[in-house]
Amino acid sequence: MSAFPPLYILRHGETEWNATGRLQGRFDSSLTDEGRAQAQAQQRILAGQDLTRFQAISSPQGRALETARIAVAGLATPITTDAALSEIGLGKWAGRDRAEVMAETGTRDGFALYELAPEGEGFAALHNRCLRFLRGLQTPSVLITHGITSRMLRVILTGRSIGALREIDGGQGVVFHLIDGQQKRLTLGA
Repeated sequence: MSAFPPLYILRHGETEWNATGRLQGRFDSSLTDEGRAQAQAQQRILAGQDLTRFQAISSPQGRALETARIAVAGLATPITTDAALSEIGLGKWAGRDRAEVMAETGTRDGFALYELAPEGEGFAALHNRCLRFLRGLQTPSVLITHGITSRMLRVILTGRSIGALREIDGGQGVVFHLIDGQQKRLTLGA
C-alpha cells in the first residue's frame, strides 16, 4: 500500500506576471484570459475522473484559489486552503523581472534563482514543507498549487531527489495524477 493517498495535482493558470516574465513567489498577480482557459481545461480533465471521496485543497494565494474555483467547480467542494501549498518564497527577488535577475547573477538556469534568492526559502526548506504536508494527508485529494511547489510535491511522491526538479514534467492547463509512486500527465484528448 502507498504511503500517500491518490492525488491530482494542478498548477495555477497563466498569470499576468507569468506572461511578462516576472518572478512571483509569495507575491500574486491575476490570471490572464489564457490562465482562465487553462483552468477550464483542467476542469474538463477532472470531470472525466472519478473524484468520489476526493477533497480539494488549494494554496491560499489568489492565482491558485481562482484556478481552484474554476478547475474543481461542481466536482469537489468545498475548497479548503493550506499555506503548505504556497509557492516557494523568493525573498528579495519576488516581483522582479526574471531576465533582469538572471543577467545580474550571471545564471542561465532559471531554477537556480529559486535556490539563490536572498532571504528566499530554498529547495531544502520547500522539500521539508511539502513532505510534512503530504504525510498529513489521509484522504484522496485534488491539490491546486504553483509551479515549483507542484514539482516538489511530485518529486517526493515519485521517490526522486530534489535534483529532479529540473527534469520532472510541469505545465499549466494539465493535471498530474499520482498514485502508488507513479505519475501520469493528463491533458485534454489524452
